[in-house]
Amino acid sequence: MKLSTTIRYGTRLMLDMAEQKGKGPIRIKTIAKRQGISEKYLEKIVRLLRKAGLVDGLRGPGGGYMLAVPPDKITLADILEAVQGKVELCPCLNEPEQCEKHEDCKTRKVWNDINQTIWMKLKGITLTDLRDSACPSEEELGSSSHWSMKGIKV
Repeated sequence: MKLSTTIRYGTRLMLDMAEQKGKGPIRIKTIAKRQGISEKYLEKIVRLLRKAGLVDGLRGPGGGYMLAVPPDKITLADILEAVQGKVELCPCLNEPEQCEKHEDCKTRKVWNDINQTIWMKLKGITLTDLRDSACPSEEELGSSSHWSMKGIKV
């Protein structure tokens, strides 16, 4: 499973807002500069996040964007669904008729189980978890098969 740039940037955008929570609305230009992402790309992502009810915006002087929901209530699954819809390992998981073998497929169940496990992990990690956690070093990532966050093996 490969996460799209939109998903990765959407997560960075939301995490940036979570880190600035309580400081008022943040301009896209400010986030773009801090994150090294183009303003146009972030504007596209913000529209999707607003449509999903995760972000609010204020116009005019002093305007900008902020989280519409507390960061401890926004999960990675919420962000993924907002910017791209539900990501599936195989298209046949949502639309079985796309596969001619769907009725007697020997692998569909295992792909579905893996997909469900991934979604459960994503639903268990909030912006607060990400904001408050220390990123593992390259060394830690190389020596460990998982990164534990609140008891969740990732």
